[in-house]
Amino acid sequence: MSKTSVATIVFLGVFIALVVALSLRIPQQECEVCVAFDGESVCRTAASGTREAAVESAVTSACGTLAAGMTESIRCQNTPPLRTTCRER
Repeated sequence: MSKTSVATIVFLGVFIALVVALSLRIPQQECEVCVAFDGESVCRTAASGTREAAVESAVTSACGTLAAGMTESIRCQNTPPLRTTCRER
């Protein structure tokens, strides 16, 4: 095998190992967030490596149910949550 082939195989092996390792990382925080928007409210749960990321993901999920269209989604995501409850996993 040529040096280029060996380098390519090594690079792909490292890349695949990195993708698998990052995919299997266990989320450290789980948060339940309740959001009210346009007279309706919904609660969603999300998990991530940080509290901030888990809250953001839960708000995005809740607003996906409550808002229709990009403008409403942005308005909903900028609305402070009614309740946020987080715990370590």
